[in-house]
Amino acid sequence: MTARWTAGVRNRCRQTVRSRSLRTRLLFFITATLVAVCVAMTLATVAAQRSSLLGALDERVTNAAERSLGGVSVGPRNHTDLAFLREQGQAVGTLAARLDDAGNITSAEVIGTSGEPETLTAGQRAALDGIGADGSTHTRTVPGLGTYRITALSADGLHVLTGLPMDDVQDMINGFVVVEAVVAGVGLTVAGCVCAFVIRRQLRPLDRVAATAVEVSRSPLDRGEVTGLTRVPDRDTDPGSEAGQVGAALNRMIDHVEASLAQRQRSEERMRRFLADASHELRTPLASIAGYAELMNRGTDKIEPTLAWRRISAESARMTGLVEDLLLLARLDEGRPLESAEVDLAALVAEAVWDARAAGEDHNWQLTLFLDAPALVTGDEARLHQVVANLLANARVHTPPGTTVTASVESTADRCVIRVRDDGPGIPPALLPSVFERFTRADASRSRTGPHQGGSGLGLAIVAAIVSAHGGRLDAVSDPGHTEFTTELPAAGTIELPAIDTVSAPSVPSAPPIRSIPA
Repeated sequence: MTARWTAGVRNRCRQTVRSRSLRTRLLFFITATLVAVCVAMTLATVAAQRSSLLGALDERVTNAAERSLGGVSVGPRNHTDLAFLREQGQAVGTLAARLDDAGNITSAEVIGTSGEPETLTAGQRAALDGIGADGSTHTRTVPGLGTYRITALSADGLHVLTGLPMDDVQDMINGFVVVEAVVAGVGLTVAGCVCAFVIRRQLRPLDRVAATAVEVSRSPLDRGEVTGLTRVPDRDTDPGSEAGQVGAALNRMIDHVEASLAQRQRSEERMRRFLADASHELRTPLASIAGYAELMNRGTDKIEPTLAWRRISAESARMTGLVEDLLLLARLDEGRPLESAEVDLAALVAEAVWDARAAGEDHNWQLTLFLDAPALVTGDEARLHQVVANLLANARVHTPPGTTVTASVESTADRCVIRVRDDGPGIPPALLPSVFERFTRADASRSRTGPHQGGSGLGLAIVAAIVSAHGGRLDAVSDPGHTEFTTELPAAGTIELPAIDTVSAPSVPSAPPIRSIPA
């Protein structure tokens, strides 16, 4: 039961200490260490001093016993003579006794305060029993006289017991303990004050770091633009100190939080803009379909049913294409696996150029091949064809008639490059950095004045997503009279895509190393 209670008290003390602040705990542990050191030093000093004083007292006791033994040797040889106590030089409190051969006390006296010997009582004599005449010293408490240091000597059949009081030694030791206690108390008080001041001063950087953290925690991080968060001052970010390491780590965390929140805000803004654009792009064909359907339901003769059905089919196809583009982007964003097969980019680009020529006869289409190795890549042939088709369609839609559009294929042992360039008016500089973002259009408004004006703004975004899914890189440069899109893909065998269905592509003979083909 006692052990359980002690353990409970110890646990409560530990919990109390742990619940205190770091400053309090440091001061507590330093003070406890200083107290332990002071107590150990005091005990060691007192023990050494007591040993020294007792050694000196034992030497005096031995000297007194030898003098007593010498005194009885020249006197009457009986066991009761204590005449040597009456000799000059005997200190007050000196105790002497005679022993018989059996070690029993035959007479015992002590020098009283008057300077004359006084006979010991039976009780006092009983306190001296059991001391052998072997020269060893003993400590005995004599009733009415106090504590004595006693020894007994023998020579020629004579046995003498002599003792000196220990009161002076005890008083010196007690006084020394008091002095040590006072000095230790004053020293501990001064050391505690100095430690408290030093600890408070050294922990001020932590206080400032904590204040910075509290200020940041009160910032409205859930709304608005998160910028200009409070940082820990430079003086509190010194990596040479623990507090500086904490301050520097907090600053890095605040930088990371600020950058992450800013990135999230930009992402949310892009998502809101994306949803608004997608909603409008879908609403436009839906409104047309609903309008033509309403006219047909009314049975009005203002529009022919054939024309209405044709417009409904066109708007449905437009909406279907937009939904398919959005679905493709969503699948690519999710990282769904693509079909993996060996694709000949030279044949693929040639087919795409012929298709573009059929769709835009008023443009001049060129195909150029620079093949140092077969232009073979590993990927989804349909998606790669869509990349080239979208780039060519972008050049056709956004350049005037008569523009020359050149598609080239370059291949080496480790990469294949597709370049689509035109000599049209170019991309506005303000639009170029965001040209691969979704719903990016030169016309910032969502209105369309003609059926062939612009597009949904998803073509280049799809191109970027497909190229990224194939481990490639896409770049665009544009100046008036020169716009070029560069698609770089790793050659076959240098990268593996997670495949869901591998289809072997037919082998197509490669073209000569350099040739230009007017499409």
